[in-house]
Amino acid sequence: MKLLYHSLAFYLALVSPSATATPSATATTPAKPSTTPPLPCTIRSPNTHAFFDLNPLHISDPATSTSKHPRDRSWNATGWDMGYNFTMNFCGGVIEDLGERGGVVGVEKGLWRNVSAFYETGGKVYSIGQQNSVPVLRGRKLVVNYTDGSPCDTDVGKRSHIIEDLSSRAILGDDDDEDDGEKKKQPKKPSKSHDDDDDDEPKKPMKTPSTHPVRRKNTVVSFLCDRDPLAQTLLLSFISSSPDQCTYFFEARSSAGCGGIETAKQTLSPSGVFGMIVGIAFLVYIVGGCVYSRVVLQQRGWRQLPNYALWSSMGRFIKDIFIILTSSCARFLPSRRGYERVSNGGIGSSGNGSRGERGRGDSSDAENRLIDELNEEWDD
Repeated sequence: MKLLYHSLAFYLALVSPSATATPSATATTPAKPSTTPPLPCTIRSPNTHAFFDLNPLHISDPATSTSKHPRDRSWNATGWDMGYNFTMNFCGGVIEDLGERGGVVGVEKGLWRNVSAFYETGGKVYSIGQQNSVPVLRGRKLVVNYTDGSPCDTDVGKRSHIIEDLSSRAILGDDDDEDDGEKKKQPKKPSKSHDDDDDDEPKKPMKTPSTHPVRRKNTVVSFLCDRDPLAQTLLLSFISSSPDQCTYFFEARSSAGCGGIETAKQTLSPSGVFGMIVGIAFLVYIVGGCVYSRVVLQQRGWRQLPNYALWSSMGRFIKDIFIILTSSCARFLPSRRGYERVSNGGIGSSGNGSRGERGRGDSSDAENRLIDELNEEWDD
């Protein structure tokens, strides 16, 4: 009885969540947008609803990788006329140990493990971007940006022009306007160039305000779709850099740049799903059979289980098979007490055999007498 009640309570607990959602409620309640944050290195196109996943391009550390043949270096790109090559990884930092190479110029030691792109020249390592796991879509282009690299002013002699302070230029322009107003009141004199005016006054060095932010190197990677099954996993190419070599542009050709369909992550394995289906079916069979046997057939106790006779006979069959197997195997087990082998002389035999011979003679005489008696009776 208690088994029946517990089974019914468990079954109702399983089916109650699905029964509470009525069609009228679902029709009137608008669907709320999903607030689940996207997975790292993934993005969905708002126009085509294509799903992009860059995680297959991530190279894990060989020491912790579960792959059968892990890659021992990050992705490389030739710098061609730059004089150095580039090393890059996606969805994580590079696997190279930058500490053994002398560290990264202009980057704190605690952030070396987050460097996702760098190059090495003159015995120094320069970061061109920290790790970024949020790709963006520029129209139909998938782009990844790496920022907060090494300072741009660390490479002496590489900048081709000097960036002037716009606030200082504005102040100089205001002074010139005041000077022009005073010159209008004075008699005309031979005009002097601006350079001559600067020669009359001593030049003051232009100082950068202390609040001026430090410009750091960054990287822009544009992905192209490559559906060729025989192509490489990734083909990374260096395109160009800004004149001050503060921004670097790359092109990545891979199948990860092709939009696909998002595959839902299963929380249960196929065997777990199958086991759950079998368990629910068995529970429904037990509960339904118990209700039918109790209400319709008026059964009580164990007899209210569905197909009680079948399960009972199956239990007896298993019991008989077990007894047969154990009894047949018992003779192979050594026994402490058993029967002794009886000699040919029968029970009356002894060690010297004299008693056995006398017993055999007596038995043979008795047989002969019995035969003779039978023959006499047959003749009569």
